[in-house]
Amino acid sequence: MVQAWYMAELGPGDDQRLPHKTDPVQPITMEELSERTGVLYWKVGDEDVEGSPLVEKIRAERGYNYKDVITVSPGRLDNFEAKIKMFFEEHLHADEEIRLVLEGSGYFDVRDRHDRWVRVLVERGDLLVLPAGIYHRFTCDDKDYIKACRLFCGEPVWKAHNRSPETEAMPERGSYVQQLHGTA
Repeated sequence: MVQAWYMAELGPGDDQRLPHKTDPVQPITMEELSERTGVLYWKVGDEDVEGSPLVEKIRAERGYNYKDVITVSPGRLDNFEAKIKMFFEEHLHADEEIRLVLEGSGYFDVRDRHDRWVRVLVERGDLLVLPAGIYHRFTCDDKDYIKACRLFCGEPVWKAHNRSPETEAMPERGSYVQQLHGTA
């Protein structure tokens, strides 16, 4: 089962690829993750993760009609170190971010309703849906390898909006905050 926990603060020079658990560890269940962040999660246990009937059902229900596969690893992704630093910048998207892990592992960090970081370890068979407007970031773990299927509704939009006063004013951010705090 997927693991998630509140993160310890990162200091200058800390390796983003390490777990960064608090002491004592503050684990968070998937139900709590959904309640506190709006993130959705499914575990795909089929041998063929990408072609799983569960994945096909979720794609049909949520309108995900586009997919591709990305491998994030040295030698498989141009400018790997620069891209990992870019993925780790706190940002949001105007659309949902959907990732199905096919191989390897990594971390998605998401902000909860109190602006605290929650780290989610994703591994083979984990399907995560990050809502539009949520602040998040991604990094590989210390194995430096993850292969994931990216799903979208319609044509993919790759635009990340780094956290700033302008992102706070985006309609997608406003809708997300309203839904998270139950004021929608």
